[in-house]
Amino acid sequence: MTLGDVPLSTLYGPWSFDSAESGGASGGGGPTAVDHHGDPLAAGRFDDFDLDRDIGFPGEPPFTRGIHPSGYRSRLWTMRMFAGFGAAEDTNARFHQLLAAGQTGLSIAYDMPTLYGYDTDDAEAEGEFGTCGVAVSSLADMEVLLAGLPLDRVSTSMTINSPAAPIWAMYIVAAEKAGYARAALEGTTQNDILKEFVAQKEFLFPPEPSMRLVTDTIEFGTLEMPRWNTISISGYHIREAGSTAVQELAFTIADGMAYVEAALARGLRVDDFAPRLSFFFNSHSDFFEEIAKFRASRRIWWKLMSQRYRAENERSTWMRFHTQTAGVSLTPQQPLNNLTRVATQALAAVLGGTQSLHTDAYDEALAVPTAEAALLALRQQQVIAEETGVASVVDPLGGSWFVESLTNQVEREVWRYLDEIDRRGGMVAAIREGYPQREIADAAYRFQREFDAEERRIVGVNAYVDEAETTRVPVLAVPPGSLERHLDRLGRTRRDRDPAAVEAALAGLRDAAGRPESSATNLMPHFIRCAEAYATLGEQCDVLRAVFGEYREPVAV
Repeated sequence: MTLGDVPLSTLYGPWSFDSAESGGASGGGGPTAVDHHGDPLAAGRFDDFDLDRDIGFPGEPPFTRGIHPSGYRSRLWTMRMFAGFGAAEDTNARFHQLLAAGQTGLSIAYDMPTLYGYDTDDAEAEGEFGTCGVAVSSLADMEVLLAGLPLDRVSTSMTINSPAAPIWAMYIVAAEKAGYARAALEGTTQNDILKEFVAQKEFLFPPEPSMRLVTDTIEFGTLEMPRWNTISISGYHIREAGSTAVQELAFTIADGMAYVEAALARGLRVDDFAPRLSFFFNSHSDFFEEIAKFRASRRIWWKLMSQRYRAENERSTWMRFHTQTAGVSLTPQQPLNNLTRVATQALAAVLGGTQSLHTDAYDEALAVPTAEAALLALRQQQVIAEETGVASVVDPLGGSWFVESLTNQVEREVWRYLDEIDRRGGMVAAIREGYPQREIADAAYRFQREFDAEERRIVGVNAYVDEAETTRVPVLAVPPGSLERHLDRLGRTRRDRDPAAVEAALAGLRDAAGRPESSATNLMPHFIRCAEAYATLGEQCDVLRAVFGEYREPVAV
């Protein structure tokens, strides 16, 4: 333990096991996927399980049945479709289309150079402009991206991690220049660097300075932006990398514990920042396992926050999460089958109590979605909300023997992993030695072996294959002229800005980054000054690369 003063073993609830049982305790593999095909009562371990204590009512601890007593009856989940491609003009137009179609929240996808902290004209960025998200090289791009959007009425989520702090600073400055007060802005920055080391691998700096950047944003948001979720602790990418549902939940919660402890070490009070922590999960194809995962997540987080970290504000104990359907489950073969996959995955997320939802478009196994495919994905959510009746009942599967027993089993297996990570010194230490990475790799290997042996059947791929398939799906391409418009704006920005202001802002960032981490050296004010001076993203990240160094992942053995 680092700062939590309650051993995890006191939080397990009705179960007990020692570290010899724990996942990977002897260096071997951890728990595998939950086996829910046998006796549900035996699997769920209902001995010593109290229904009132461990399930309770919706809106009451331990929040197994949801964090709001009325569920979706008073407010639907936010329909937040992930979008971004090409230049800022292209994505801005897509946002306006989605809002006009009934979307209730924005979610910005950035392209690969932006995710890696490079300007579009950097040699390292060649060939990657706008293909998996929108290119943002400076405040000038952010101003175009947000033009005309009602930032006082919709919340904005941004999928950005290593360069999250400078990109967030650009968003803040662009919003303020458009007349929106900083404290009134509502949204979420993904900003989860630990899952990058575990799964997605879009890291720039070593773990320790990377954690410093995350803690800086948590502190800054706590003090100045009370409506902003400064981190979305993300299991989605862990699942996409090949983990099981249990591993996704366990490693995500372990990441969350590391961020809580880093903020406490900075001197923040848990109830000052914990209510704005949010999570991001994958909804995969095993319908009931996903629902159980979501229900177990709330119970585990409540136990951790209320008992280990001594939170007194009930909102600090809420597991609030966004969900996205499983991109890795989509297939280029028989792509229209993806519509069914997405619909069932979305329904599982809703029955599991998600706060917001993105439904993948059926063509995403081929390219960034077309406007038509993105609209159809939004309509899938709207059909679930308006036509199925599921929003009229709070936790409709609560009390099902099967669902409750499966929820118990998921929780029990997650505690095993958390116990093992705690034994290894916490998540940062576990990542340093490659523990979660190995567990995910082993799970992905098992899945592939099962697929190859046709023990796992995927329709259109290794089951019901149509050799004469002729389905042709339109594929989105970056519009002609987008790259040229972006590069022209980048050139104008560099020519028209004040060179002295840029150099002064970058020098301040360099000086603060080189000093020991503390509240006095919080880097967010420096990123805001850099944005105001129109320093580019690449210029700011180059400063940090020079100070922090670049991280190279050790070779796994």
